[in-house]
Amino acid sequence: MPPRPFLVVSHEAPGVRMSGPAIRCWHLACALAAEVPVILAVPVDAARADALAASAPPLRLAAFDWITGAGLAAPLAEAGALLVSGFALRHYPALAQAAAPLVVDLYDPFLLENLEIHAASLVPDQAARHRLDLAVLDEQLRRGDFFLCASETQRDFWLGMLAAAERVNPLNFQADPSLRRLIAVLPFGLPDEAPVARRAALKGVWPGIAAGDQVVYWGGGIWEWFDPLTAIRAVAALARRRPGLRLFFAGVRHPNPAVPAMRQVAAAQAESAALGLTGQHVFFNEDWVPYHERADYLLDADLGISLHFDHIETRFAYRTRLLDYLWAGLPMVLSAGDALSAELAARGLALVTAPGDVTGVAAAVEAWLDETPDQRQRRQEQVRAVAHAWRWSQVVTPLVEFARQPVFAPDRGASGRRPSLEPGLLAKAWQSLRARGPAGLLRDIRLYLDV
Repeated sequence: MPPRPFLVVSHEAPGVRMSGPAIRCWHLACALAAEVPVILAVPVDAARADALAASAPPLRLAAFDWITGAGLAAPLAEAGALLVSGFALRHYPALAQAAAPLVVDLYDPFLLENLEIHAASLVPDQAARHRLDLAVLDEQLRRGDFFLCASETQRDFWLGMLAAAERVNPLNFQADPSLRRLIAVLPFGLPDEAPVARRAALKGVWPGIAAGDQVVYWGGGIWEWFDPLTAIRAVAALARRRPGLRLFFAGVRHPNPAVPAMRQVAAAQAESAALGLTGQHVFFNEDWVPYHERADYLLDADLGISLHFDHIETRFAYRTRLLDYLWAGLPMVLSAGDALSAELAARGLALVTAPGDVTGVAAAVEAWLDETPDQRQRRQEQVRAVAHAWRWSQVVTPLVEFARQPVFAPDRGASGRRPSLEPGLLAKAWQSLRARGPAGLLRDIRLYLDV
């Protein structure tokens, strides 16, 4: 009998323009499909699902309705295991009731992100949103059989959350004292293929960017936890002596219309205009760069930049845009505070500054732009030496191992229902006798009998 397919449920639609969750679901499904049968469920109509399937031959795609979840029942009935992330369990209750092992991808700590996104709301509204996020996570943590995260730092955070949800317990510990079979690290990845530029996308093409200019590239969107103002001010500080310096923001309007507009977008555009930089040294691309065209933009840039504030989201973030920079061999200017920036800096691929340090960012940008050809060649060799470890075909290994033999977590039993960890009456009596002696045991018996 052939193995039952592994179902990956994407709560965002993959397509021309994709944010991190959709990109991750797409690549995980494609990489996994090289090893086991995979169905990728996507919230699109059937015609678009067929078009997507044509670009990923090993996959089967199943379309479902984003609002109602209609269309999920058939692939769910086939699945031998499934993977969800975000709010999928809350939006589509049938997923939580599936009689198959469940993998939960926790790479995106939305609980912490939403503290920043909703910070301008009234405090009662913030509290209500936070309680909802906690409830969504609690359901995932109690229901999942295997969990994924993006870094060891994240894993520490999620182990604490799992402990609070009673999942760090004797049954799971006895099965694997490291708990790697409960939660594993699967970072965001890189395509296995090297990037290829099909055309110039910025230099000599974008209005205001000349062929000989030097481009600092801000990949991805401008979220509330990012600090575009420091990047803009650093460019302002350098513009007089470097008239060919350009800062390009790859996209300001999220491809998912359900995502609210970010306050930092308006702040960045206002700051750039106030400094007289817009259209001369600073450029905002309204819609995100199409995913299949991103190599054209990345390879037409001179360095990548990603700056953020000093807050709790940073500590547990995994900046996926940095993987694009690594893929394209771009040097990076980054804010300190997250695990990936520290790793890239240690490998000599990034210069890291304190959050909000305009002078430090300006100096780091200038240092990279003044690289000699020999220095650039050595850095490119370093990139090639380390980038293979982040390829999707490599990082997907923990998920492949689970998908080959999906099982319920030990504390959820063979049926997927959690057995009681409460001791029986005789065990309770023995514990009471050992802890409190005969008199204490007698008191406990009276309390139990309510006499």
